[in-house]
Amino acid sequence: MNAHQNHHQFSLAPHDTQRFANLCGQFNEHLKQIEQRMNVRIRSRGNLFELVGENDNSQAAEQVIKQLYRETGNGTDLTPDLVHLFLQESGLDLVSSELGGNGDPGLTPTSIQTKRGLIKPRGANQQGYVRSIAQHDINFGIGPAGTGKTYLAVACAVQALEREEVRRILLVRPAVEAGEKLGFLPGDLSQKIDPYLRPLYDALYEMLGFERVEKLIEKNIIELAPLAYMRGRTLNNAFIILDESQNTTAEQMKMFLTRIGFGSSAVITGDITQVDLPRGTRSGLVQATQVLKEVPGIGFTHFSSRDVVRHPLVQRIVEAYDVYDTKQPSDGGRSHS
Repeated sequence: MNAHQNHHQFSLAPHDTQRFANLCGQFNEHLKQIEQRMNVRIRSRGNLFELVGENDNSQAAEQVIKQLYRETGNGTDLTPDLVHLFLQESGLDLVSSELGGNGDPGLTPTSIQTKRGLIKPRGANQQGYVRSIAQHDINFGIGPAGTGKTYLAVACAVQALEREEVRRILLVRPAVEAGEKLGFLPGDLSQKIDPYLRPLYDALYEMLGFERVEKLIEKNIIELAPLAYMRGRTLNNAFIILDESQNTTAEQMKMFLTRIGFGSSAVITGDITQVDLPRGTRSGLVQATQVLKEVPGIGFTHFSSRDVVRHPLVQRIVEAYDVYDTKQPSDGGRSHS
């Protein structure tokens, strides 16, 4: 802490000892999380709080503390993981822009409404991603695991279907991953494909329910397919998601993008640090980011380890690999996980 930092005070009401204990966590672990993330020092006595730090950081930390305290009033049992998610949602990068920083002054939460509930993007990047999906026909979501790329894309697809903005949803993945060819897997075609599409199934089940998803698949309103099945098709009035797109070749990516028809939206998600293509094969996702970056009507959202909304340890793992990768010689867009 330096001499230029401010002392900011505020109080929380109503005064409730049990809620304050919930807010602070065991041995003040929740407050320590906020201190570390927001770069402030927190002092508390009863319902009175003092924050020591830069002005923007202190205001951001106050908003997070007040939001968490409101959650305790709703009966929420706060945990370190839940506090982590609130910090992702209301982090300094988002709040600073709202306070007149360099971010988008119109940056406000963008919620996705489905019949089974409201899905709220967490943090500036997730909100920008959802907004970009609404504004562009083709969007790329690029970044590490746990940043919500696929989950939010599926949520946007479900919302579009329920609003009758599209007639069907197509969920697509490359059928070759981690060096395993589809033909080597046991079972019929459906059984071969299912393991690769399981994360997409799980998101659909959560948002629509198991029975409804099965009925929509039977009616071909929801289609889950390997990328190879897209060749020769033109997809109109559909919401198409290409997941794990880092494992497409350049030819496959071009083929997929040129399938997009009238009234359709496409979201392409992937992690360019997790390419499982044969050595010497360039990722179609890596090439697309370079070829299409100046093309009007196409949106790009780049996520980083700060956007990870899984277990906090996942964020630290991603950061450790990022540091390691920067020390390795470049291989032209080809990485191994």
